[in-house]
Amino acid sequence: MFESLRVPVIAAPMAGGPTTPELVAAAGRAGAFGYLAGGYLTAASLAGQIAAVRGLSNSAFGVNLFVPGIRSTVDLRGYVERVGWEAARYGTEPGEPRWDDDGYSAKLDLLVESRVPVVSFTFGLPGESDVERLHEVGTTVVVTVTTPEEAREAAEVGADALCVQGFEAGGHRSVFHDDPADPCGGASYGLLAALRLVSAVTDLPLVAAGGLVAGADIAAVLTAGAVAAQLGTAFLRADEAGTNATQRQVLAAGDRPTAVTRAFSGRPARGLVNRFLREHSEHAPAAYPQLHRLTRPVRSASGQAGDPEAMSLWAGQTYPLAGALPADEIIGRLWRDAREAAHRTARRFG
Repeated sequence: MFESLRVPVIAAPMAGGPTTPELVAAAGRAGAFGYLAGGYLTAASLAGQIAAVRGLSNSAFGVNLFVPGIRSTVDLRGYVERVGWEAARYGTEPGEPRWDDDGYSAKLDLLVESRVPVVSFTFGLPGESDVERLHEVGTTVVVTVTTPEEAREAAEVGADALCVQGFEAGGHRSVFHDDPADPCGGASYGLLAALRLVSAVTDLPLVAAGGLVAGADIAAVLTAGAVAAQLGTAFLRADEAGTNATQRQVLAAGDRPTAVTRAFSGRPARGLVNRFLREHSEHAPAAYPQLHRLTRPVRSASGQAGDPEAMSLWAGQTYPLAGALPADEIIGRLWRDAREAAHRTARRFG
């Protein structure tokens, strides 16, 4: 699937607002590939977005789903109290810290019925029967992995390709099993190391993801064996992205470090350091999606107030290098720069 792309660039699925049908369609029209982010959406909302993409472009596209995890039984009372203080600061109420499966079954049924060309999975493995249903309607199945062990498991359930996520990536780490004792949820590999380790255990096509914002980055991962580069942070400030205006301003400033935290969602995720992250990270339990539901009203109120200090400002380590342009111009520049980098490398080899 991805080997045939005219431009081997994939606009990553960014749940919670940044990914829009317009961004996905723009990527397709530019010769690249875009994913809709199915996470947090209802099946009805996702169906509307699928229809919108198809109305804007004839290009192939994909949809990403979150695989439901095991329900955490950790005591949340202390963290609920902490978030209650934050809610009072912003004149709102904390959310209900409940577990749910993000409407997984209904969304999977929709994707089978809609015959979406590509479906990717994050946070774990789809069941073998889920993979078989998608294969029966001609859908390519991609699983996001962070370690060689996860790659082996994904191959065993029938994945057609793997998205290899490096530690540099913005947003949630796609570890299958979030280890509460590890601040990062499990083993952490840089992207190039992850690509080499995963390619040693599987012959499946690999998509590289994590901190890629420049053409030279794309040339590097293609040289390392990836069939395409998946970029999220590079598109956060794209004209078509639905990124919150307050987050856009902070991204443009480019003066904050990034860190991995469970403070906002209960799963380890990389974002820009702000007050909420500093004050609550060490107290946040491994309880997703309970903490996501709990903190959502606070994050929303913070953004609406133009205050970035209690928002989940997801971004990769190289975010200061990403610009603000229409998506097709971002893709065009990336591919030109990638080709130039590849030519420079070729000259070095004589």
